[in-house]
Amino acid sequence: MKDKRVAQDIVTYGVVGCGMMGQEHLRNIALLPGARVGAIHEPNEIMANAAKAIAPNARLCASLADLLAQDIDCLLVASPNHVHVAQMAEIAATRPLPLLMEKPLFTDPADDARILEMGKAYPAPIWVAMEYRYMPPIATFLDELQRVTGGPTMFTIREHRFPFLNKIGDWNRFNRNTGGTLVEKCCHFFDLMRLVLNSDPVRISASAGQEVNHLDESYDGEVPDIWDSAYVVVDFASGARAMLELCMYAEGARYQEELSAVGPKGKIEALVPGPHRFWPTHLGTAPVPQVIASPRHPKGPQAVDIPVEPALLDAGDHNGSTFYQHQRFLEIVRSGGSPDVSLADGAWAVRMGLAAQVAAQEHRVITF
Repeated sequence: MKDKRVAQDIVTYGVVGCGMMGQEHLRNIALLPGARVGAIHEPNEIMANAAKAIAPNARLCASLADLLAQDIDCLLVASPNHVHVAQMAEIAATRPLPLLMEKPLFTDPADDARILEMGKAYPAPIWVAMEYRYMPPIATFLDELQRVTGGPTMFTIREHRFPFLNKIGDWNRFNRNTGGTLVEKCCHFFDLMRLVLNSDPVRISASAGQEVNHLDESYDGEVPDIWDSAYVVVDFASGARAMLELCMYAEGARYQEELSAVGPKGKIEALVPGPHRFWPTHLGTAPVPQVIASPRHPKGPQAVDIPVEPALLDAGDHNGSTFYQHQRFLEIVRSGGSPDVSLADGAWAVRMGLAAQVAAQEHRVITF
């Protein structure tokens, strides 16, 4: 089948993997003018039927090869972490269409060089899905970052959230499938560190472990080994520093993510609530995201609410970011150009997560 240059007509997606995150993608694609899902490969029957309910006109395909033979313009891969590399290799060898690849790119450090090598020969854009960049409060934070801080020298991310949710086959309970919590969950944050500080890391230290969650669970006689809490400190080549504080048994907090960046001129913060659907109704209206600018001179913090459209809150758990990410991805599918989040960006995010895992396990500093 001959691939066609996509103009301003409808862009047809092929979607690989339709579990919880894949279904969020489907709901957001349905909100985009000029976009549709034409084919789905999801091996789990329950998830496939749920996906079909969201995208009723899509064809269910029994294999990735079958999906790649369909009349589609671009691809979204939202399958479990540990199969990303093999699926990308099959796509690259068979039909390398514009590709939106969910994070993390890989889980095994041995695949780092392999996936970058595949990318060099890939003739279409590969965009790594780092949704946190596109949350409206974080997007505003990024837009105002330089003006408020004068160039950040310190950047802190605190995420206090709910435990890992249940996934098909319980794949997310084990490090061997996820790459570890600091890869699976936190590669988003390492991506933001590089973006905010405009530099690459040179040193990482970490303290982390499994303190509360999943200790009373057993799968085929095996207790989960996925971590639920961590501190990670990163030194960057520019001299700037960043820190991550993660706790995955703090879902009672008002905000899920709290970002702060400080520079010679001042401080800027972004406060991001957790998924809208998890807010207890008896507490009234869910929190609204905020961005707070705190200049040094003259002193006077200024807080601005950054509301998210209700339809986007209903479509997923990421404060509308999945929708805005697809908007930008569709621009390059239609008109060409470079992805906002490159394969190299995605690889760095995994590299940092893997280094933090080792730093915590071996009680040492990792250098790059």
